Amino acid sequence: MTSTLRLPALATEQSPGKILYQFAVDGKQLDRFAAVSRIHRNSEQRVQGYQRPEARKHIRAIQKYIESESPMIPNGIVIAFDARVTFEPADAATGHIGFGHLSIPLDQSDLPGWIVDGQQRTAAVREAEVPEFNILATAFITDSAAEQREQFILVNSTKPLPKSLIHELLPGTDTLLPPALARRKISTALLEELNRDPASPFHWRIQTPTNPDGVIKDNSVLKMLDNSITDGYLYMYRDPIDGSGDLSAMAGVVNAYWSAVQRVFPAEWYSVPRRSRLVHGAGIVAMGYLMDAIADRLHPDGTGDTERYEIELRRISGDCRWMRGEWQLPNGERRQWNHFQNIGRDIQALADHILALYRGSIDNE
Repeated sequence: MTSTLRLPALATEQSPGKILYQFAVDGKQLDRFAAVSRIHRNSEQRVQGYQRPEARKHIRAIQKYIESESPMIPNGIVIAFDARVTFEPADAATGHIGFGHLSIPLDQSDLPGWIVDGQQRTAAVREAEVPEFNILATAFITDSAAEQREQFILVNSTKPLPKSLIHELLPGTDTLLPPALARRKISTALLEELNRDPASPFHWRIQTPTNPDGVIKDNSVLKMLDNSITDGYLYMYRDPIDGSGDLSAMAGVVNAYWSAVQRVFPAEWYSVPRRSRLVHGAGIVAMGYLMDAIADRLHPDGTGDTERYEIELRRISGDCRWMRGEWQLPNGERRQWNHFQNIGRDIQALADHILALYRGSIDNE
């Protein structure tokens, strides 16, 4: 038989239908009813969960403080409960708003709560050499994993959190996001599509929190996609009103072009950034600008044709120095292949040179 924990709580309706429950609880008791949802991929390779790995150094610092003489942690944690948790108002006349008790089933085989914010603090309390330590908590009740994920993103978007983790969670989020995150949602969804598609040249080659073995940095691919979606060829597939886009059409263009890159520069493509600037941030972003230029030239019938992209890329392939040798820039400067860094001025210099080579090859036809 499952036992139940009853905790005094204050219920507050923050917006219509959105009720928050605030209470205090011994942090040593949290693992009886709440767990951490680690970000991972399921058997279908889809993103599940949302929390990053524990930061052990940070946890030890909090633990040491809790074990000090007079510790105080005023900021509360956030917990998402499923519908098995109920609120019993002390005064039935007030409905579900006001003072009452939360009834939390203690089912160890299927915990009813997930920690949305505060995993480092709760881990520190759990491991601290103290008999008990009360912490404040704010909870909401929902059976929606998407709502849990949305609250996690909103809570952490203003804190130092790995951007790659936020980016990997964005495609599965339907809530209203801050403008900067909303603008990036379409490119993160496209990146996810490229990474998961077995037919894509990027298939599991993009490094993300759930794919640490990828060799191409996710932020480099996102910059390339953002540039095209904002000001390049992929913009035509974006809805300027709501910011959504035709991901299938975008993926078709990107996969066709980069499959041609893979064919024209096979050794460079299947290398790693420290040995090949093609899969380095500078090369990925610079070649993204060339993608836009070639797609514009092939528009509309050839933008999904890898062979036609390959023909265009071979115009400049003999002048590219991705793994050895020197680039000969228009101003007479000679740059070693590995002297282009992932910084704005270097990326722009490389992109300008590649575009000049391409346009020059067309003018000389």
